Amino acid sequence: MRWEQLFSDLDARFDDLADADMMAELADRQRVAAGAITVVERVGGALGRPVRIRTTAGMTVAGTLRKVGPDWVLLQEAPGREVVLALRAATIVEGLSAATGPAVKGVGLRLNLRHALRGLARDRSPIAMVVGGGVGDSAGPYTEVTGTIDRLGADFLELAVHAPWEPRRAASVRSVVLIPLPAVVLVRAVPLG
Repeated sequence: MRWEQLFSDLDARFDDLADADMMAELADRQRVAAGAITVVERVGGALGRPVRIRTTAGMTVAGTLRKVGPDWVLLQEAPGREVVLALRAATIVEGLSAATGPAVKGVGLRLNLRHALRGLARDRSPIAMVVGGGVGDSAGPYTEVTGTIDRLGADFLELAVHAPWEPRRAASVRSVVLIPLPAVVLVRAVPLG
């Protein structure tokens, strides 16, 4: 009888140790899996939800998350008003759910901010663009410029600066500026008129 009790006690201890080892291994695997999640995947879990994103320019952009690219997000601020925000310019993202979105793979990896801007350049759409770093005597943390993208290079764009309500015409262009793509914080398409 004593032997049975001893073996039962040893079996119970072994089961407890095995359970503890399994729980520790599970926790370790969860930490490793969480460590592999990217910002794009984490933010992608909030598709269709309202989010607020604070930027390096010191401004906050709020809207419903519509799309996530490898280095950008598309927010709908209001009906008919969308903004593309460079993820490298995001400092704080609020409104995320516990969900994680899928990894951007394949063709999606090539649809970066430059490719998103290419569509605006091709359509000759007037835009309002916020770039990091101020310009002029009253320089703040960012500059907003409006106009039409004339040229898109490998790592820069050239913007014909004009009033956002005017189409790009030689008479309305005040200047043409070069903007390095890493300086772009966000871009909004602006309706004419």
